[in-house]
Amino acid sequence: MDNYIVITSINKPTKAIIEFSRFTSYHTIVVGDKKTPDKWKYENIKFISTNEQEKLSYQCLKYLPWNHYSRKMIGYLYSAEQGASIIIDTDDDNIPYSDWSFPDFSGEFYTTGSNNTFFNTYNFYSNKRIWPRGFPLKYAKNKEEVSKNLNKRNLNVGVWQGLVDGDPDVDAIYRLLDNTPCIFRKKAPLVLDSGTVCPYNSQNTAIRKELFPLLYLPAYVNFRFTDILRGLVAQPIMWAAGYNLGFTKATVFQERNDHDYMDDFVSEIPCYLYAEKIIELTSKVVNSNKSVTTNLFNAYEELVKNKIVQKKEIEVLTSWIKDISSFM
Repeated sequence: MDNYIVITSINKPTKAIIEFSRFTSYHTIVVGDKKTPDKWKYENIKFISTNEQEKLSYQCLKYLPWNHYSRKMIGYLYSAEQGASIIIDTDDDNIPYSDWSFPDFSGEFYTTGSNNTFFNTYNFYSNKRIWPRGFPLKYAKNKEEVSKNLNKRNLNVGVWQGLVDGDPDVDAIYRLLDNTPCIFRKKAPLVLDSGTVCPYNSQNTAIRKELFPLLYLPAYVNFRFTDILRGLVAQPIMWAAGYNLGFTKATVFQERNDHDYMDDFVSEIPCYLYAEKIIELTSKVVNSNKSVTTNLFNAYEELVKNKIVQKKEIEVLTSWIKDISSFM
């Protein structure tokens, strides 16, 4: 019972949350916010209300804004404090299949090989012209011949990104121009080699304890950018620490909460503008001789210098590092 599922919600218990509550070998944590209904409660779910949050001793609470996705970090800290070895990120509109799970974090996996560029992992699991949110648009038309170049290697995976069927995590441009549902093919896990980049999100994502600091969700960027920025910063830091990013078949089906696609597009503009720059800047300051937390801090300092995040992000990050480090 050292695996924790973390969700944040402003809705009454959804179908997804009800289904996750049935996975009794996991602890499920739901973090509330100012818009969450009063007296939120459901069986086998630990709900952290706004009142309870204000009583917690985490330093980052002084800096986290209300009504922002970054408050999900309270659930990460709570899970780490309880002794989590794996934290699984998901949302309240992702309904798990009955076989919902993740591969082991160490083993022999198919890998892409190092190509030192952005790689559209969705091409491995679908023939559709589809790309993950945060993927640089100039590469979106590329169609990698993935299967021809695969080999198997023993690797340590730091983060598993599970895919999402139905309404997967794509950007607003895809939704405005196409928006047809997608059911991904059931294929073997695929691990990206060091130097090969693909955005990952917080939809159906598992992370191992050694990398818990990389759960940091930037608090002063747009909602549609925060988890993408997190994942881009994390990848060079993972490589330096000897870990890789893995993708696995879809194990949830999304019945997406209502969104305004034009609002999403505006919020995603930093993804379109900065994805490649974030990898470049982070890679420049990451050092394999430094700790995960030191590399994380240095990466965000570099992003501040280049005006990709605001200076006040450093206050939140510093407090987060202190908090999460006390539970490692």
